[in-house]
Amino acid sequence: MKNVIIGTAGHIDHGKTTLIKALTGRNTDRWEEEQRRGITIDLGFTYFDLPSGDRAGIIDVPGHEKFINNMVAGVVGMDLVLLVIAADEGIMPQTREHMDILHLLGIEKSIVVLNKCDLVDEEWLELVEEEIKEEFEGTFLEQAPVVKVSAATGKGLEELVELISHMTSDEVVEKDIHTIPRLPIDRAFSLSGFGTVITGTLVSGTIRKEDMLEMYPIGKESKIRSIQVHGEDKTVCYAGQRVAINLSNIKKREIQRGCVLASKGSMKTADLLDVRLNVLDSSMRVLTNHTRLHFFTGTSEILCRAVLLDREEIGPGESGLVQLRLEESIAVRRGDKFIVRFYSPMETIGGGVVLEPNPGIKKRFREEVIEELKRKESGSSADVIELHVKEHRETMITVSELAKLTALSAEEVKKDVEELEEQKKVHLFAMRKDTYVWHTEAAEEAVRTLKSALSSYEKRYPYRYGIKKAEVQATYFSKMRPNVFDRMIEMMAEKGWIMRVDEFLCTPGYNVCKDETFKKVSGILLDTFEKSRFDFVRYSEIKCEGTPREICDDILNILLHEEKAVKVTDDMYTLTSYMEEARKLILERLAESPVITIAEVRDMFSTSRKSAKPILEYMDSIKVTKKTGGESERVAY
Repeated sequence: MKNVIIGTAGHIDHGKTTLIKALTGRNTDRWEEEQRRGITIDLGFTYFDLPSGDRAGIIDVPGHEKFINNMVAGVVGMDLVLLVIAADEGIMPQTREHMDILHLLGIEKSIVVLNKCDLVDEEWLELVEEEIKEEFEGTFLEQAPVVKVSAATGKGLEELVELISHMTSDEVVEKDIHTIPRLPIDRAFSLSGFGTVITGTLVSGTIRKEDMLEMYPIGKESKIRSIQVHGEDKTVCYAGQRVAINLSNIKKREIQRGCVLASKGSMKTADLLDVRLNVLDSSMRVLTNHTRLHFFTGTSEILCRAVLLDREEIGPGESGLVQLRLEESIAVRRGDKFIVRFYSPMETIGGGVVLEPNPGIKKRFREEVIEELKRKESGSSADVIELHVKEHRETMITVSELAKLTALSAEEVKKDVEELEEQKKVHLFAMRKDTYVWHTEAAEEAVRTLKSALSSYEKRYPYRYGIKKAEVQATYFSKMRPNVFDRMIEMMAEKGWIMRVDEFLCTPGYNVCKDETFKKVSGILLDTFEKSRFDFVRYSEIKCEGTPREICDDILNILLHEEKAVKVTDDMYTLTSYMEEARKLILERLAESPVITIAEVRDMFSTSRKSAKPILEYMDSIKVTKKTGGESERVAY
């Protein structure tokens, strides 16, 4: 069974509520004031079953100009709209404004319902039909079918239901139930014994009983206690359904129309929006920079300022790229439609589509800004994700962060980034908790920077293996997390872009310099270590005439790396072969006696206590021995 949402639109007192009651047998005017005054102030909801077996939720929206914000809220998630026109009055001002709003919000399927046909004669009816035809010419309603009915007598209702059934079964595309759930809230109230209840149209995804979801923009988590769809208890509800949900952990006073219930961490709230804004042909206003407007999207109504990014003004019938600076936070998704009304007097002047729901502040008339927004406007979700990845070249960005920024599910983002990886536009780094995404251009720029730095360093310090990895991160990648930086270096080394020697990084194919200076200094050091044997000479006391101490230090590090020499303790070095000999002899002594002392080591190697103690400390460091309690005693590790 398909779930479809039908809405009504039209001028006040043209019979929308009466028509719904005739179709469903229920009155959607909920409030005493509505019933007393005979007009719909707030949104009314009910449903009926179609001959096709599908269930149609139906929304009665207000027609009065003062309640136009409720009309916009009602359009959220609609699949089909019944534009109701009273035969005795014809097209009226609110009829035209409702038409404009439906067009701006992208409603494609509509039926024109000519109501109250019992009040006029055939000749009058023909005149009204002709007026409708002329008015709708060139609009999205030009091809909309016209059905003549009388909600009061029931005439024509059967034909209307058949047409609704045909259009919703054949032409309405089912909503995506596999993306993140998103429920704009149009009503919140408290019920004794239950707590907070919210209602709205689930525009995407699926919600299940016991799910933990988040209320945006207040950022509060809540558990789904129970779900009702058209008055029936359910354990799950799907996109396209009118739902009532009982929440835990949230008070009614915390929720207002405009809040959105969605997956935890799936969206980001923002007070800036980049949009494409279209001014209506019929508008009498010219939009200028910093004009104050009423902004409507979903069930939200927020005041904002319009910063025109690509032009000085937007006149009737014109379009422009705009950054809306909101006076309150909001949570929306790329592609969401919106309406703007003039601040005062309140009149609808235009609308458009959200291009970027989480932008930074943009300056006007910047070519790169305009180009980026045009790409977001024309591109797929993968194109938009690529642009977000580009913006995080210094840090990389995770799949979950991309999901928040785009209000897509993690699975949808993962599919897009894998597609981008196949196209060689991004690199992926799968970590334990999340996957990091890095743009190929950022990687290429990083490699160029790093190679240049390494090359300069190698020329300056020819006796070093390269720059220490930790120093590279601190200097060039300080904004990147250490574990992500490590994975990036692994990738660069695997691809042969750089070379890694232990904890040093260098250019591919680089070797330390072994010229005459190297031969001279290394010869002096190794010869001194060999002659000293176990009477260690302090390195600081060894003279290498004519060679700076910094170069001597670098050459010593080469000998250590090549395992020709070994550091015994601070400022004491010897040949690796000597300490290997010492290791074997100490292990042999420990096999005979469980304890060995510094004095015994001194006697074993015919050396001084000054050298015997460092020998045992070295053996501690390589886990041959360990202290037993006394400072001078050791046992086998």
